[in-house]
Amino acid sequence: MKIGVSAFAWTTTFTERHLGLLTGMREQGISCFEIAMFNPASLPVAGLRRAFEESGLEASVCAILPAGINPIDVIKPEQKKAKEHLLRCIDTAAEFGARVMCGPVYAPIGYLPGRRRNADEWAWAVECMQGLGDALDAHEMTLAVEPVNRSETFLLNTAAEALEFCKAVGHARVGITLDTFHANIEEKNLPDAVRLAGMHLKHMHMSENDRGLLGSGHVDFSGIVSALSEAEYDGCLMIEGFGFSPDEPHSLGSLWGDLNVSPEDVAFRGAEYLRGLLRSS
Repeated sequence: MKIGVSAFAWTTTFTERHLGLLTGMREQGISCFEIAMFNPASLPVAGLRRAFEESGLEASVCAILPAGINPIDVIKPEQKKAKEHLLRCIDTAAEFGARVMCGPVYAPIGYLPGRRRNADEWAWAVECMQGLGDALDAHEMTLAVEPVNRSETFLLNTAAEALEFCKAVGHARVGITLDTFHANIEEKNLPDAVRLAGMHLKHMHMSENDRGLLGSGHVDFSGIVSALSEAEYDGCLMIEGFGFSPDEPHSLGSLWGDLNVSPEDVAFRGAEYLRGLLRSS
């Protein structure tokens, strides 16, 4: 297992001025770096490719659907627009060397119609993911769909639902991301959720229950790492927390982060914590 960190620790909007973050990550024992992608056209693609090549870090992308992009919209042209957006995301991620794209790409975050999902919405989401298969194959990329908590989506909340979804899609490059922040809300037992995902588990977001420093809350990271070892998981343990920085007033850390926990604390102290768990697993 490799240790990575998401740019979410610093910023929600990755720009040219953030490229320097990749420098020195290797020296901190970090092997992977994840970029948030809302609008693929807004990313500094050439700079990212150069930064990843120079740093030797593995690239991944967390795609979040922007406003107006909904694969399960009842209007068919809107579904087509969503598929085209996700194809652009895949192409853009591949341009700077990413081989994993994760995220809740089956429905927009915050789209909550106040009822359970219906059969049509499930079928539309499955159809959209199936329509990405050729692009995933062409770029040798994995799409790891992420179940998130009930306050953010009504479509996929648990590992069991994500597993059922992946089986319905039926493409070898479509798997699961488990995020321990969301799983802490939705799962009865986090290590068991890892075991259930099994071979379909392609990516891990390691997040404390408050998105702060790993090991400072009540998420059972020791049990999770043990279950990952049992499953012979060899992907990335991607730290996804939110640090506070006065230089990033629009970051998630500025909203929720502990004022005494910096982005570097989230990344580097988190990596040290995970290394300790890996040594003892």
